[in-house]
Amino acid sequence: MAAKIKVDEIETLDGAGNITLNNSITMASGKTLPAASLTGTLPAISGANLTGISSSIAGMSDSTVSTSNPTVSTNPSATGHLWINKSTGDSYIATDVSAGANVWTNIGGQGGNIGPAYSLDYLVLGGGGGGGGFYYGGGGGAGGYRNSYNSETSGGGGSSETAISTTTGVIYSVVVGTGGCPGSPDQLGGNGGNSVISGTGLTTITSVGGGGGGSTQDGADGGSGGGIANDSDDPGAGTANQGYAGGTIASGSGSTTGGSGGGGASAAGGVGLGSGGSHAAGAGGAGLASSITGSAVTRGGGGGGNSYHGTQGAGGSGGGGSGAKGSPAVQATSGTANTGGGGGGACHASTMVAGGGGSGTVILRMPTANYSGNTSGNPTVSTSGSDTIILFNASGSYTS
Repeated sequence: MAAKIKVDEIETLDGAGNITLNNSITMASGKTLPAASLTGTLPAISGANLTGISSSIAGMSDSTVSTSNPTVSTNPSATGHLWINKSTGDSYIATDVSAGANVWTNIGGQGGNIGPAYSLDYLVLGGGGGGGGFYYGGGGGAGGYRNSYNSETSGGGGSSETAISTTTGVIYSVVVGTGGCPGSPDQLGGNGGNSVISGTGLTTITSVGGGGGGSTQDGADGGSGGGIANDSDDPGAGTANQGYAGGTIASGSGSTTGGSGGGGASAAGGVGLGSGGSHAAGAGGAGLASSITGSAVTRGGGGGGNSYHGTQGAGGSGGGGSGAKGSPAVQATSGTANTGGGGGGACHASTMVAGGGGSGTVILRMPTANYSGNTSGNPTVSTSGSDTIILFNASGSYTS
């Protein structure tokens, strides 16, 4: 019978404490072999004899396999925890661990990210309407004005709106309305373009473009309405809770030489006095101030009406363009870009053309701690206190 060596009875083979065996070793029950004592290539061994190694993802301490998705209240022990929904294929990594307010970033499947809700304030301003064309023209109306920030009012006497409640991973598409074209001879100015925020789960927020100023016809309806040049015509109406109507022409004062102003975010367009009232034109309606960007800025002014010999209509505060004057000749001006200002009305001479409307803008404001940094369209990003502001002067998007 071959001799057997009991490992637990061996103390040493040489002075260095090393032992070399050519045959296999059977460990006695309850005995262990220090890992430092194992050198060279280990022989093949059944996995059933190994302990402390998981055979599945579900068995790992930093992963979960489930038939549902995690929630903001699913509290992992640390960032990096993997969650797999085996029913849908959605997979998530915990990227922010805060009890009851965790963020789970989707790394596979159709679902979005999961995180706590936060408020997204906005100011949405449509493009301004163009002034009415020569021979005589009323001012263009300002773009519609909608605001949710800090209880500031919206246009047309509207209340402050409710901020967007969002969470991580929602794509908000932003459209910034263009300014309306100046009116051609005897034609309305063009209406401004709508400014829009849309996204999954959101009732689309639309600020209507300003109405074009009239020449030989009624002013156009819009966010704020267009002014007119004849006392027999009607000014354009504003949109409820966005802007005011264009101004009227004083009854019986005649036509053409004292047009009315386009409506603004905070006031109707000024009344034109016509040839029976020293040719004095109406000013554009005033805009509204907002501090959503960190300091007060006035936007949404209507365009001024034309005059011949008298005073041309001034543009409304907040980017409205002034009307033209025939004698001495003064050109109409366009609404200021990204204020939604209406354009000024034209005068009788073909060289006294109308002003175009100013383009609109869309502004988003949120806590900096929630800002994702994921935008398109090259908006301007700034901070004010603990908030981040995204200012879109052209169309783009923000992913929360």
